[in-house]
Amino acid sequence: MERIGLLAGVGHLPVECTRAALAQGYEVYAVGLLDDVDPELRDCATGYADINVAKLGKIIDFLKSNGVTKVTAIGKVSKELLMSGHHALPDFRMVRLLLSLRDHKDDTLMLKFADELKKDGMELADQTLLLRGLMPPVSVLTKRTPSANERNDMQFGFRMAKELGRLDVGQTVVVKGQAVMALEAIEGTDACIRRGGELARGGAIVVKVAKPQQDKRFDVPAVGITTIESMIAVRATALAIEANETLVVDREKMVAMANAHDITIAAITAE
Repeated sequence: MERIGLLAGVGHLPVECTRAALAQGYEVYAVGLLDDVDPELRDCATGYADINVAKLGKIIDFLKSNGVTKVTAIGKVSKELLMSGHHALPDFRMVRLLLSLRDHKDDTLMLKFADELKKDGMELADQTLLLRGLMPPVSVLTKRTPSANERNDMQFGFRMAKELGRLDVGQTVVVKGQAVMALEAIEGTDACIRRGGELARGGAIVVKVAKPQQDKRFDVPAVGITTIESMIAVRATALAIEANETLVVDREKMVAMANAHDITIAAITAE
């Protein structure tokens, strides 16, 4: 039976990925990288260990000891956390990796991490390998369809988000009236939504896309319940995601929550 290693950040997506892998016949050896990893993961994985994200050597040793040759990284690991120092002290291998970086962009960090895995005979796999069913095609997911003004803002935001992604800064923008309210950076999607939504004073449109140079081994865009919760908090009215490129986590609950607050969700492409 083929084995896969799963490096788990925050959110429910690692659990969904694990269940999908098990259903396809994989054994899953999961590493919880942070204290608040979904507790369900421990129960459903074939093997599990809590190893802080700063302990790269221990992470690789755990994967090797379980015969893993293919690894996927799923769930949120905030770069803000890594930069703040509010985590365990990095081990020698992590220090060496960090010192070798030419900059601290997401792609730079993850490509270097992929190189570290390769040194020990492991491949960093496509994040969507097991989750393509969570990426909706062009469609409206909610009962309410976007208005003409919302669609215009969605397309405007789509172009802005693609440019933001090209710079490897973020994947989410908040817009209103074809004006940018907020751009995602190190703070992450939810903080970006709340900041932009407060500036919009209601009626904001949230747009999330894949980067033009998206490497599907890491940082594939995803939305879920917390996305909608953040939108509700600032009275945002619409969410646009890039069709066939964005993971929708806990879709049934997410859509039900959006419907209850008259939020429209659309999977779109550039027009």
